[in-house]
Amino acid sequence: MVRWRSMLLACCLSSMGLSTAKADTLMLTSLLWPPYSGQQLVEQGASIAVARAALKVMGHQLEVDFYPWSRAVKLASMPNSDYLGYFPEYYFETEKFVFSKSIGDGPLGLVEQKAHPVSWNYVEDLNRYTLGVVKDYVNTQALDRMITTGVQPTEAVTSDEHNIKKVAAGRIDAAVIDVNVLHYLLKQKPLQPLAEKLQINRQILANKQLYIAFRNTDEGRRWRDIFDQGLAQIDVETIIGELLYRED
Repeated sequence: MVRWRSMLLACCLSSMGLSTAKADTLMLTSLLWPPYSGQQLVEQGASIAVARAALKVMGHQLEVDFYPWSRAVKLASMPNSDYLGYFPEYYFETEKFVFSKSIGDGPLGLVEQKAHPVSWNYVEDLNRYTLGVVKDYVNTQALDRMITTGVQPTEAVTSDEHNIKKVAAGRIDAAVIDVNVLHYLLKQKPLQPLAEKLQINRQILANKQLYIAFRNTDEGRRWRDIFDQGLAQIDVETIIGELLYRED
């Protein structure tokens, strides 16, 4: 009986230990979006390196699972999901998520053919062009508003790579893309032959801040606060700069 009680106590303590370890591990979803995130990238990408460093300084761990973007967002929004958020994301108005402090930024622009550049001064000028966008990506408020109201012609695809190919083939006039993402993708073997034909438009749409979107629950807000405390204690720019340079 004594031995049985000892074994039971050991099992209980072990279970408590596992529970504590699990509570100290934040689970998030992400996508393949180099150089910011990707399972095969150095440190899984610049954004994930920042997030992991911020949690580490607070004594916690980060576990990231990678999915196509729409699924990554959906999984993070489900009430019973183990995932408490997703990233990297641009800020947008929502009741489903609360956002961390900025984990970095990236210039959002238009990839175009060098031979046929897009000419515009005001965002409304883009209405005369057909733009490629990625399904469920947030762009800029002004551009997304025009897309929603139907005044901006667009074609939605599932990846930046697809949009790059469509621009190069002349099937669309330009596509919305993060400048760092474009530079990374054009250095990869499948898209290298297109690099000579393409460029970023001379005018940037916006310099967008990147965030973690935490589910808007007590637990999500608790982790958001923990994360922000850790973020304030690390050098975000240095972490990002070193990884972007290494990915180049």
